[in-house]
Amino acid sequence: MGDRLKDQVAIVTGGGRGIGRGECLALASEGARVVVNDFGGTAAGTGAEKGPADHVVEEIKAMGGDALANYDNVADFAAGDRMVQQALDKWGRLDIVVNNAGILRDKMVFNMTEEEWDIVLAVHLKGHFNLSKHAAVVFRQQRSGVFVHTASESGLGNRGQANYSAAKEGIVGLSRTLARDMGGYGVRSNALRPRAATRLVISDEMKAAAQRGGAAGMGLAALEQFEKANPPEAIGPFVAWLCTDAAANINGRDFLVSGSLIGLYSLPEIVKKVDNTSGDMWTIDRLDKEMQAVTGDLKNMFPKKEEKPAS
Repeated sequence: MGDRLKDQVAIVTGGGRGIGRGECLALASEGARVVVNDFGGTAAGTGAEKGPADHVVEEIKAMGGDALANYDNVADFAAGDRMVQQALDKWGRLDIVVNNAGILRDKMVFNMTEEEWDIVLAVHLKGHFNLSKHAAVVFRQQRSGVFVHTASESGLGNRGQANYSAAKEGIVGLSRTLARDMGGYGVRSNALRPRAATRLVISDEMKAAAQRGGAAGMGLAALEQFEKANPPEAIGPFVAWLCTDAAANINGRDFLVSGSLIGLYSLPEIVKKVDNTSGDMWTIDRLDKEMQAVTGDLKNMFPKKEEKPAS
């Protein structure tokens, strides 16, 4: 057991399995006391059981740490308040919030239902807000605190994940704004894009597709190698480190984190531009001419497929 986070109190959502479990154990290994939140549902967000959260609490206590379970659904606004109050009632403080809970309802956008869109946004994006809002009240009062949010590489765009991609990139925007809103109060907010073999990434359906000859560009051997190289528990140490004083200078950033790689993403910036210095409104004729300097060398990254003639 280390002491980098000694006597600090953390809440980790989705802490009963996968990345969340690893985060709970890593935080506890440095002395943090942990509220392990897990609704206990399936990867699609259905069902509920107390076992996952209870098991992690037992693991933390077995290693000499202190923890308690919470079974709330993060999509419930009031659940965020209950989690914060649970930490305060038990330990009298709150120092760290790790938003991790998530589900999947993958569909091509033309097949996606309103319910499949709404539930993914509710668990991921609204779920991040629900806990962050209530924790921010405490952090502002005490003039300290750390947020770590779970975004995704899929937020940069991923086929068949319009709902998930939108939610995950929304989380990056939320994290950056929390850094701006709360930085003056001594609070930090950062996001990570984990690359890990979780149950949301390596599903039974994906394994079956790999067995048949390929899934997401990977055959079975490549899929097994990905699992071996990127265990979910590999994310936890970086998350715990982000919560220590060693990371006091890091605020409003997002990172790629995998079993072998940690990368800092650049902040979006304008790379080419044209200025309308005349003061006149843009016209389509003028745009036809001037936009060539900005977009003339771009290629359609996702061109129309050539349809094969019917035989």
